[in-house]
Formats: sequence, structure tokens, C-alpha cells
Amino acid sequence: MAKLLLGKPVAEALCERLRTRVEALRERGVAPKLAIVRCGEDPSDLSYEHGALNRAGMVGVETQVVALPGDVSREALLTAIRRLNADASVHGVLLFRPLPKALRPYEGEIRNALDPAKDVDGMTDLSCAGVFEGRTDLGFAPCTPCACMEILEHYGIDSKGRRAVVIGRSLVVGKPLAMLLMGKNATVTVCHTRTYDVAGEARRADILVTSAGALKSLTADYARPGQTVIDVSINWDADKPNAKGGLGAIAGDADFDAVEPVVDAITPVPGGVGAVTTSVLMRHVIEAAERQTEM
Repeated sequence: MAKLLLGKPVAEALCERLRTRVEALRERGVAPKLAIVRCGEDPSDLSYEHGALNRAGMVGVETQVVALPGDVSREALLTAIRRLNADASVHGVLLFRPLPKALRPYEGEIRNALDPAKDVDGMTDLSCAGVFEGRTDLGFAPCTPCACMEILEHYGIDSKGRRAVVIGRSLVVGKPLAMLLMGKNATVTVCHTRTYDVAGEARRADILVTSAGALKSLTADYARPGQTVIDVSINWDADKPNAKGGLGAIAGDADFDAVEPVVDAITPVPGGVGAVTTSVLMRHVIEAAERQTEM
């Protein structure tokens, strides 16, 4: 039976440290504040927003939600971002993506309109450069890859000299996570839809991270004894029993019942990476407030 890498104790330990940092800021008259910019009412955005607001309340971070219509114009969204850039009381800004379909041709312009100093989820080009160069003074890495690293550290799983395989190459998870793992001296392979024999590559991993976003795509054929599996994805499984006694619940990429008996450690979905991501978001907001108000 694999060890379950639960996110709750990781998040609790992180939040305990963050509360101390918030107290120190408030003693200097600084109230760390996060602004959330949402276009429309996508259920996944609303769910994450709810979790972020709850986590902010737990650690003492103030929040502001800028809720824009789903058909918001490019200029109206840019205006909202510029106002937050200019608001000294706002230290971090989270812009939900993907943007509405009509705005996606302008996504580069929109995300780079955000002040990198307030970019707490690693979406600007400067933040991406910081991740690539291993620099902590150029924005922040995306929260989900940071949450993966936080879990590994909390459970004492050393990446140094280990073979890591990341399935998925998005700018939100796969690519930045590969950089973070290399920063901890892992040897990293990134697999994607054009990779030949993904299962074979996966079996060679000591640390296997899946962010493909495909239900039960990570089968027992991808796993071997001794592995640590980090399942980042959130999918809907219509056949999975839920807490109400019916069917239909969220699940990851891993076919959990098949993979869990094989590997040494695995994150559950729910209860794994997602529980840590909002805590990392708060850490970034607090660090941004510390940087912006240095004396």
C-alpha cells in the first residue's frame, strides 16, 4: 500500500508560517492584499475563488474580487488590470485563465499588462524568465508547480540526483515544474502528446508527475515500485462514488485503484496538490507585500 501524500498537513504547516509573516507585516502597518480578476462565472474559476478566499481568511490576507462579465472587452479588462497595478494597497493579482474565447487572441498582451511585481501566479513573460533562470527576484512561479515542490519537501522526498518525468508541457504546470525540479538537481524528462512510449518513459521515473488532464490516463503500465506519483489534474469521473452516496466526483489522471498498490507514494485527488495550491498563492501575496514595502 502506497503512502498517501495528503495536502492538508502540508497546507496547515505552510499557513502556520504565513500567519507569522502576516503579523510582522501588520506591525509595520502593511495589510497584504490579493485581487482576483474573473471574467464570467466558469464553475472551476468560482470553485478556486472560493478556496482562495477561504485560505486568505485563514492566514490574514485581505482580498478583492473584480468580477467582470464573460463578454468583457479587451480594453475593459486591460483597464481593470492597470487600475490594480496602480493601487498600492493591492500587492498581488490573480487573473483566471483561460480567458473568454473572444479574448484569447490577445492573451499575451493581457497577461503581460500585469505588473510582474504583482504577478503571484507566474503568468507574465518576466515571471516565466525568472523560473527559467532560477531567479526569485523576477515575479513568481505558477502556484501549482510550487505546490508540487512543497509536497515533496514536506514529505522529505529529495529530488537531487533522481529521475523525474513530467507528463504535460503547459506553461501553467509542465514546463515551470520541469524547471523547478531541475533547480533541485533532478534529471527531468518532459512527455507530451508527441512523445513515443510515454508509459516506458514514466516507468523509469523516480518522481512521476502527471498534468495531462485526462481521466485514468495514468494506468498501472506507467508505474513501478519505488515511485512517487504527483497527480496534478482535476477531472470529472461520472462513475466515481461521491460523498453523498451517488456517482460523480472529481478525480486525477491516475487510475488510482490500479496505480496506488504499485508505487511507494501518491497524492490523492481530491486531497492532494489542490489543497496546497491556494496556500502557495497566499505565500506569494505575502512575499509580494514584503518586497513592495521593504524599508
